[in-house]
Amino acid sequence: MFLLSIALPIAAVLGYVLFVYALYRYQGQFLYRPVVTIPDRERAGLADAVVVPLQTSDGLTLTAWYLPPPTPDSFTVLYFHGNGSHIGHRGARARQIQSLGWGVLLLGYRGFGGNPGYPSEEGLMNDARAGIAALRGFGVPANRLLLWGESLGTGVAVGMAAETDIAALLLEHPYSSITEASQGQYPYVPVRWLLKDHYNSFAHIPQVRAPILVMQGADDRLVPPWMGRKLIAAAKVPTQLWTVEGAGHEDLTAYGGLEIVARFVETYAGPHPLTR
Repeated sequence: MFLLSIALPIAAVLGYVLFVYALYRYQGQFLYRPVVTIPDRERAGLADAVVVPLQTSDGLTLTAWYLPPPTPDSFTVLYFHGNGSHIGHRGARARQIQSLGWGVLLLGYRGFGGNPGYPSEEGLMNDARAGIAALRGFGVPANRLLLWGESLGTGVAVGMAAETDIAALLLEHPYSSITEASQGQYPYVPVRWLLKDHYNSFAHIPQVRAPILVMQGADDRLVPPWMGRKLIAAAKVPTQLWTVEGAGHEDLTAYGGLEIVARFVETYAGPHPLTR
């Protein structure tokens, strides 16, 4: 009995250490859940989308799909999708955005949707910069550019908005940081010491110079609503918080989110180019 009483705590400690090591060693597989199948434009309902090869600063060629804006004065959305998907799953969203009279570029991340490379925070930021550079090349000015981030993509969108001028920042299910979100999932693990990718939107959002819309579900169990409120409190620009009662971590356009986005952009970015 004495040996057993010693062995059980030792086994528990060793098990915990092995679990923590596995989280550290394989954190990329826990954090990123890329769908690696190659997206199909026809299946996505975007047969008319322009295939845009994006050249990243670290030498990757990624695939993006582009629906150009109807006029030079129209807004264009650079869309950052969430985890566990690829651009082929966002065809309906692209059409919704197009219905507002805007253009949209669906950005394909590295490691997602048949793209080369492996996802990381630094890598996805480089992918986003390539998307912005492509839109600049298409003649989209800063005051017509909207960044729309969804879930994982909100961290990318905030990071880009903190370093470049845009017309507005649209965040759907945003987290304050991956560190805080992960700590909530693993409360007994020293997440802050283990994570390599932090996506610290809370630290970056005070540098954003464009108006910010935060959209979230009140019953979101993956990204708790207090994180969106924390971002709003840290912002130094006009903001709007839209929380949907009864909604979880899901498509908020089903609850009228598209109309909220349209009114927000009309109110804060205006029908005419901004004067900065």
